[in-house]
Amino acid sequence: MSRCLTSKKSKAFAKSDGPINVILMISDGFGPASETMARQFYQSTNRLPVSWKSPLDDILVGASRTQSSDSLITDSAAGATAFSCAMKSYNGAIGVDPSKNACGTILEAAKLKGMFTGLVATSRITHATPGSFSAHVVNRDMEDLIAQYQIGNFSLGPVVDLMFGGGRCFFLPKSDPESCRKDDRDLISEAKNKGFTSISSLEQLNSLNSNQKLPLMGLFSGSHMDYEIDRDPSQQPSLSSMADKAIKILTESSSKANTGFFLMIEGSRIDMAAHSNDPATHVREIISYWDTVKLVRKFVDENPNTVVISVSDHETGGLSVAKQLGPEYPDYFWKPEALVNVKMSIEKISKKLLYFFTDNLNSNLEKKKEFVKSVVFAKWLEIHDYNDDEVNALTNTDKSTVLRQHLSDIVSKRALLGWATHGHSAVDVNLYAHGYESSQLRGNKENTDVGTFIKNILDLDLSSVTKMISNDPVQQITPFSASEWLG
Repeated sequence: MSRCLTSKKSKAFAKSDGPINVILMISDGFGPASETMARQFYQSTNRLPVSWKSPLDDILVGASRTQSSDSLITDSAAGATAFSCAMKSYNGAIGVDPSKNACGTILEAAKLKGMFTGLVATSRITHATPGSFSAHVVNRDMEDLIAQYQIGNFSLGPVVDLMFGGGRCFFLPKSDPESCRKDDRDLISEAKNKGFTSISSLEQLNSLNSNQKLPLMGLFSGSHMDYEIDRDPSQQPSLSSMADKAIKILTESSSKANTGFFLMIEGSRIDMAAHSNDPATHVREIISYWDTVKLVRKFVDENPNTVVISVSDHETGGLSVAKQLGPEYPDYFWKPEALVNVKMSIEKISKKLLYFFTDNLNSNLEKKKEFVKSVVFAKWLEIHDYNDDEVNALTNTDKSTVLRQHLSDIVSKRALLGWATHGHSAVDVNLYAHGYESSQLRGNKENTDVGTFIKNILDLDLSSVTKMISNDPVQQITPFSASEWLG
């Protein structure tokens, strides 16, 4: 659907030998302290020298400021819109400006220029970050409408050639038990009628060849994909496997057409683990993200007309890699080993614990305490120095949020890690870049500068796209509710 839109004026860049590819990697909720924690955890558990570097460390070029148009602390919707539209907007905004008008995105402009486009995420594909590149709604919780945008229901038609992630529930009619839509629309069937190939399993993903026909939609879970610590590798793909397949398919299609591609890859659940103040899960999400960075860097090295940018939309949790437990002058250390033996996420532990309580409503308190001691502590957390107060804290509540807080305190205290909030913070986040013209991103940048860099390097005309979509709906007609606001 190329309409050959290019900007009338853009910053001069070095002449490339062919079409340019941009891979934008977004590490949701991943702040500077998280990189330090993950590096030291990885060094410690793998007995690596202190000189060892993560796949990100060598490509650090600067920092990104994160505030939104209406708050010093952004959410993921405004943060992603700063990247996608190269403009500040308000918290909750998905591809709209502060006046709630649709703003053309770099993904849409790339598609209209004839490039191939893709989105990969471990969240629902309709969640804030992928949604901000592919939809225009005034509230991030309007995921019914975001899904409709993503299959091309509006003026531009389908602009996302490839989508991999979770969130199948927003594409299914409300009559389907897995659905979370408020209407009877079957968007998977509608997408197929528009030419999409739809897949939903790891086996189907693995069977795809690089010459797979586009557009392609892979929705591998009903809601968010599993945390890496909980993921069954025989059932669900990893972030790196989805990214690898996406790059191969987009490369093949763009090479045949002699165009480039734009791909956004999000490590979505880094953020969600930090919202739960769950350090063992958080660090494993980061390592999974590193695996993806490593394969993307290899692709960039082999394809010099490609640039990868890795940046966070914001920091989550106010993580500090130290925690003072008492009034005495603190010791200067933390304990990565406390995170090694944790077997599952706090989210999953709290659910399983509540299931046990529900199934044993008539059981006496001692039976519940014994389960907490022999299963939760001994097997799931591998903590053996628990005390009565900690056992009682996990036994005397049936509220998930309270359980998660207690579990976070139990694990974080032993690792000597501190958390300031279950929300986001205003701290600047690290900015990484590697490949074609990446030196242009050196220094301390506004988050909008990332979008502007991509717009300029690809010579995109966002203003023309904005005019073309000015009459598209930004309000969801069916009801919606603020279900989580994570990210």
